[in-house]
Amino acid sequence: MVRPHWIPFSVAVTGGAVFAAGAVMSAVILGRLVDEVILPVFDQGDDITMSAVFGWSALLLAIVVIRIIGVVSRRYFAGMTAERVSRGFRRDLAHAYVRLPMSFYRRRSAGDLLAHVDTDSDTVTEVLNPLPFAFAAIFMAVFAAIAMFLVDPLLALLAFAIFPISIVMNRVYTDRVEGPANEQQAAVGKVAAVAHESFDGALVVKLLGREEAEIKRFNNEAEKLRQHRVRVGTLRAVFESTLGAVPNVGIVLVVLIGAWRVESGDATVGGLIQIAALFATLSLPLRILGYFLQNVPIARAASARLHTVFDEPFAAPGAGKPLADTTADLRFEKITLGFGDQIVVSDVDIEVRAGETVALVGATGSGKSTLVSALAGLLEPQAGIITFGGIPIDDLDPIVRADSIRIAFQEAFLFGDTIDANVGLERSGIERTQIDAALVTAGADGFVGVLPASTSTVVGERGMTLSGGQRQRVALARALAGRPRLVVLDDATSAVDAAVERQILDALRAGDNAPSMLIVAHRLSTIRLADRIVFIKKGRIAGRGTHEELLADPDYLALATAYEEAEAENV
Repeated sequence: MVRPHWIPFSVAVTGGAVFAAGAVMSAVILGRLVDEVILPVFDQGDDITMSAVFGWSALLLAIVVIRIIGVVSRRYFAGMTAERVSRGFRRDLAHAYVRLPMSFYRRRSAGDLLAHVDTDSDTVTEVLNPLPFAFAAIFMAVFAAIAMFLVDPLLALLAFAIFPISIVMNRVYTDRVEGPANEQQAAVGKVAAVAHESFDGALVVKLLGREEAEIKRFNNEAEKLRQHRVRVGTLRAVFESTLGAVPNVGIVLVVLIGAWRVESGDATVGGLIQIAALFATLSLPLRILGYFLQNVPIARAASARLHTVFDEPFAAPGAGKPLADTTADLRFEKITLGFGDQIVVSDVDIEVRAGETVALVGATGSGKSTLVSALAGLLEPQAGIITFGGIPIDDLDPIVRADSIRIAFQEAFLFGDTIDANVGLERSGIERTQIDAALVTAGADGFVGVLPASTSTVVGERGMTLSGGQRQRVALARALAGRPRLVVLDDATSAVDAAVERQILDALRAGDNAPSMLIVAHRLSTIRLADRIVFIKKGRIAGRGTHEELLADPDYLALATAYEEAEAENV
């Protein structure tokens, strides 16, 4: 994580080393001050001169300044490193999210995706804040060891006996906390997923009176997260308090044994004070090292969750081929589609010739929308190929593909922005006149014209300030803006009445440069407008031809009759 940001991290580690050197120097000077100034005054009655007072004070002040410089450098540049790493994770996640195939999103909840960007990224980088101080602990241990062994090797060995104890304690803690830490990070994603579903389905929750049920569902997941966090927190508390107690016990032993060695003449009072001060100084970096070690298992769990995104293979980039054919045909050739082992569409061949309107007709669940999803790139074919203008659609230049093939789905999604922004989407080459023309063709100009700010009116989130039919017509205008060669309508006019739908389809077919159309239709009036009809039954092609020709098929006749009865009831 720190390799791309080695400069600020190195400065932070250097600051930690400066602080460590200053801390050890403070202890050494304290010992010298006791032996050379304080004890002679008490034991021998010597006077201390003002020059000595100012000299020792200046020396101590210089050490304090050095330690301050070290602390500021370490904290500032450690924070800079952590923030840069966090920013890098979020940037990489955003890059991955826009390049991952749709199959990835079918396996992941929105809550998990949000938790990766927020909680997981912060948890991983949290371990970086104490890392420079953990390095400082190593420097401090080396400096302190040299100073202690020069004063009293026996007391130095006693002091450094705490390091093996700390290592063993950390190993035990890591083994115990890693599993609960993984469960905790997974629970964060589940809580976020439940919250997102409740907010996203607020209309359903309110209409069906599901408020209490949603509160209970959220509380259940939140309680599980609380239990995981309490368990991890308990383990951390036990580890931190035990690790903090080890240096204090060591100080007591150093003082007891050191007092005996002073009495026997093997050590000086100043030397004992110096070693005790060094030992006390070591307790701070040991606590920081312990804090770092506490965060490592949790950071590993968060990192593992992030790498479930980073390790996913990106959608294969296309060859970026342009379209040479101005009258491109669309072909589904031996297409098989499904979700895992469940096959939805099998061995399907469909052709939409330039300027032609083809209707996909079939009962609910027959595979019509699945075919459109494959054309949109939301589902990878398990077999077969889809071509446009003789070129596999995955090999088309992405911009050419987006400009040439426009798809409008039944569920119309609008951004919380203006009508203009929703139709134009800041696409290059789409002019004001084309946005207006698309609104007219989609039958949206009438209601848009009476909005408070016309096309500059900001619609609510997901377009909730508009009715269902209005949202569909704005989304259809978005698909029509510009000069698409193929327009695909996946029941995209279901929320408008039959008369308005006919006006829209007639407008689409008018003119010399009318686009080709592939329509998933459920209305008989729409089906009759098509040049050809492809009848799909249970994921296979059951018939092709005009409406009149297909009426000879009993299954198609039954479906058409049902459509006709439904239209009569609506009228």
